[in-house]
Amino acid sequence: MKKVRIAGLSVFLSAMTMLTYMYALAHRNRVLTHTLHINSTPTNKLNVFFISDIHRRRIPQRLIDDLRTRSIDAVIVGGDVAEGGVPIERIERNMRLLASIGPVFYIFGNNDQEVGTENILRVMKRVNGKVLVNSTASIPNHPSFGICGLQDPNNGKVKIDQAVDSAKGYEHLILAVHNPSYFRKFEEKLRPELSLGGHTHGGQIRLGRWGMQDLGRFETTENSAKLISNGYGTTMVPLRFGAKPECHVVEVHY
Repeated sequence: MKKVRIAGLSVFLSAMTMLTYMYALAHRNRVLTHTLHINSTPTNKLNVFFISDIHRRRIPQRLIDDLRTRSIDAVIVGGDVAEGGVPIERIERNMRLLASIGPVFYIFGNNDQEVGTENILRVMKRVNGKVLVNSTASIPNHPSFGICGLQDPNNGKVKIDQAVDSAKGYEHLILAVHNPSYFRKFEEKLRPELSLGGHTHGGQIRLGRWGMQDLGRFETTENSAKLISNGYGTTMVPLRFGAKPECHVVEVHY
């Protein structure tokens, strides 16, 4: 009987240790830096900060302080700034912090409707953020760049032709979507230099190579790049394993 109790206690302690590790991992702050050269003799640099899938997390001041040293030109929030049960005050606090490092461009995610689309629109208006719904906006001080954002189907119809029309006329283009499955559909009509997406959480909890979704990745071709992020927060459970949280600075040389 004593051996059984000892074995049971060992299993319990191991499980608690693992859960503690998974919880701590899920709340790490990791900023990955990526570089994209659009041409061989660049004369300008654009710094884009991309964060997606914040969900229930609170963005810490120390992350903002770090980003302020990087001269961010555009902050792109790739959807799921919240989910059901997240107070509006937390959303606004997070967005005000992000707006303090650069102009905010927002793309709706599939969970945003759980706190009310109108609530998020009001928050973005209060922080002077631009919500991109099948539309394109210019980046201050970088007028040759447009950021094109697609609507998420959970918030309305995805109108790719409308988005493409809005993006024409820009010399350079960044595509921002929540669900990266829309990369290909957009690229069939127009080729952005940089495509950004989240949604997958990198699988969030993985066992080796196995996961519900692929790990996030940054892939470059000769003059373009695609970024799928593991995301900053978690959903369902506040745990991660094998898929570290992340946000990104993309240095675009053009």
